[in-house]
Amino acid sequence: QVQLVESGGGLVQPGESLRLSCGASGMICMRYAMDWYRQYPGKERDFVARIYAGGATYYEDSIRGRFTISRDNAKSTVYLQMNSLKPEDTAVYYCHPYNTDYWGRGTQVTVSS
Repeated sequence: QVQLVESGGGLVQPGESLRLSCGASGMICMRYAMDWYRQYPGKERDFVARIYAGGATYYEDSIRGRFTISRDNAKSTVYLQMNSLKPEDTAVYYCHPYNTDYWGRGTQVTVSS
């Protein structure tokens, strides 16, 4: 049974930072590329960032330079460091092993003054 648990969301002011974590159990997840997605109310999930098993990364244009994805294979955890947060980053953030049907329950990020 695969479980993905996102954490680290919260309410912050514009310009502040958050670090999201995604713990993965029940799978050898570190063989997979791991993605972060985000979802705005009433919208489909949008791709944010990916980290491949070998460590290469890929980012969606609007967050490139502000967000950093990383992974700790020993802890089966993927992170998303989010800096210089903007109100438009407000969304529910999900982690997702690439090319699978597995999703966590998400963590809410709210950026507001």
